[in-house]
Amino acid sequence: MLSIASNRFTTETRAFIAKSIDQAIGHVPFVQLHRIHPLCKKHHVFIKLESCNPSGSIKDKNAAYLINHAEQQGLLQPGGTIIESSSGNFGLALASIGAAKGYKVIIVIDAKTPPPVLKMLKAYGAQLVEVPLSKADAAGSMQKARMAKAKDLSEKISNAFYPCQHLNPNNPTAHQVYTAQEITAAFNPMPDAVVLGVSTAGQLAGIARHFREYSPHTDIICVDVAGSGVLGQPRHAYKMTGLGLSFAPPEFNYDHLDYGYNVTDHIAFSMCHHLARQEGLLLGASTGAIISAGLAYLHQQSRDVSIVLINPDRGDRYLDTVFNVNWLESNHLPLLELHELHAAICQQLQPIYLSSKKRNHQYLPARAIQEYYHLE
Repeated sequence: MLSIASNRFTTETRAFIAKSIDQAIGHVPFVQLHRIHPLCKKHHVFIKLESCNPSGSIKDKNAAYLINHAEQQGLLQPGGTIIESSSGNFGLALASIGAAKGYKVIIVIDAKTPPPVLKMLKAYGAQLVEVPLSKADAAGSMQKARMAKAKDLSEKISNAFYPCQHLNPNNPTAHQVYTAQEITAAFNPMPDAVVLGVSTAGQLAGIARHFREYSPHTDIICVDVAGSGVLGQPRHAYKMTGLGLSFAPPEFNYDHLDYGYNVTDHIAFSMCHHLARQEGLLLGASTGAIISAGLAYLHQQSRDVSIVLINPDRGDRYLDTVFNVNWLESNHLPLLELHELHAAICQQLQPIYLSSKKRNHQYLPARAIQEYYHLE
């Protein structure tokens, strides 16, 4: 029988006093979902609210770990400057922790950066450097151009530290130290599956390393936005921020995942709206994709399972986009009704990647198995 160590995340949190902002990171609740889909009545579905971290996202963990590591290694000195390419959460996390530690922070952004994020970055005192849209690649991605600009700035500014989350080999360790162990402490037995988004692959690598050793039966489910290149699918433009890259980052490894899903903007954004109305949770765009993929996985299971969905961020930074009906309509993304969303999840979302040990799973049609073989 599933036992959730809920007291650890209530009593300790009330009694805990953080001496610095980075000590407050990671003390977030798990919330069981009930109304977003009928599958929640059959299975144990929990969302890990990383949106409750100080700056509102899971990226607080990466930022705190990489800054502390850089200080220990002498790469970041008092009075130094932190420089990073980010269109959202990692930039906010660096700006928050950098402000608390007295560092100057420069964030390289682009036109896709949501207006609320720009306002929050400025509120933290960060300096913004925008890369023009003319630098976008053929699929409209700005990532490589932003990263090149951040690298250039870090080489020109003295006492600068460029974390470069996409390429930093220390990035996954934050999720071994924080996220994976938090899940382990909360569940007995371990969950049957953990569902997470992939961009830098830091979460994926860190969490997978932990569970492969301590709970090898736990399925690791990787979620990306349709149009991204991480899972080797054809690239095209997409509106999602927080998920998606124009390249597979160095920490991405197919050995770390059991299932891979690509979720469209249309499904993910519709899920965000219904999650707010059905569960009272106003969460970010990538969370819509992660929950949709998790429900698709549950639809394909023949037994009752427990699943943890990792929520990366809050919804407040998407009020002008994902939660703006006019913006959605202007981008040809009308909201799906709840019954339409349920149908899309169950009928359209199939894994685009399966690990070799999952290919003979009884639910998967033989035709689909053949289509997946070329991905590994």
